[in-house]
Amino acid sequence: MNKFVRKGRMRDSVLRNVKITFLSISLLSLTNCVQIAAPDKPIVIELNIKIEQSVVLRIDGAVKQAIEENAGIF
Repeated sequence: MNKFVRKGRMRDSVLRNVKITFLSISLLSLTNCVQIAAPDKPIVIELNIKIEQSVVLRIDGAVKQAIEENAGIF
């Protein structure tokens, strides 16, 4: 094998190892920067909610007449 080819491959592997080492050190240095903590004050969520309900009652004629005749039961 040509000695220039070997030197090129060796140089590429050394550069790759340097890049990996630099990346690892960079990532390790970032670990202390992130902090997660609970807030000092409670979280307040204000909701303006309006709930409306309507009931539609349709009664059959015979049932309506029975209710009117026996109003005391209902």
